[in-house]
Amino acid sequence: MNNSLKAMENKNKVSIDFGVLGISFIIGVIIFTAAWKSNQKSNQTITVTGSAKKEIVSDLGILRGTIFVQSLSASSAYSELNRQKPMIISYLEQKGFPKDKIEFSTINSYPVYEIGPNGYQTSKIIGYVYNQRIELKSEDVYKIKELSLDIASLIEKGIDFRVEPPEYHYTKIADLKIEIQAEAAKDAMVRAKKIADATDRDLGPMRSARMGVLQITPKFSNAVSDYGINDLSSIEKEIVGVVTASFQIE
Repeated sequence: MNNSLKAMENKNKVSIDFGVLGISFIIGVIIFTAAWKSNQKSNQTITVTGSAKKEIVSDLGILRGTIFVQSLSASSAYSELNRQKPMIISYLEQKGFPKDKIEFSTINSYPVYEIGPNGYQTSKIIGYVYNQRIELKSEDVYKIKELSLDIASLIEKGIDFRVEPPEYHYTKIADLKIEIQAEAAKDAMVRAKKIADATDRDLGPMRSARMGVLQITPKFSNAVSDYGINDLSSIEKEIVGVVTASFQIE
């Protein structure tokens, strides 16, 4: 009789132990599943691209050009170059560019060789060319533009002046770069929030952000380059900044 009771007690104990183990296992599965779901949820992100655009007007104009003189001898070419320089200075002063604002580069020279009947250059020197480059800068970019269109008229005075396309710069680009990228990041956050709202999710903190290159183009241009664009040909420009950002969604 005692043996039977003892056997029953052992059986009940084993059943209780298995029951406890079973309940513990189920609770463990529930906890693991909840933790896994929570972890998966916290690891979900959304990546969007934001952009910002701003119109700017160049605040510095640069005009460069070169005086060319050719003569039979080096000395006469040099003398003729020095004769023409005061004429150019006078012309530029009339256009509103004082002498101290005109930058002259080093004088360059080279011989001119005769071209033979066969079309090839011979060793015979038939003259010399002397040239000198000048540079003008002004915050009045429209004055630079006007000058670039008129300066070729110096040919009427016998002056061979070859003008280069003017450059129009925006000198505050460093400060504007920070501003435009901040606006692009805000735009990325707005886009991400709209997507999260559309899927009944909440937008969490930003996980990462990558700044794209700046595109500085003429106004109304759609040009884009992987390496960025820095237009110097136009006075009125547009600057576009892009930011790619990843946000946590909850």
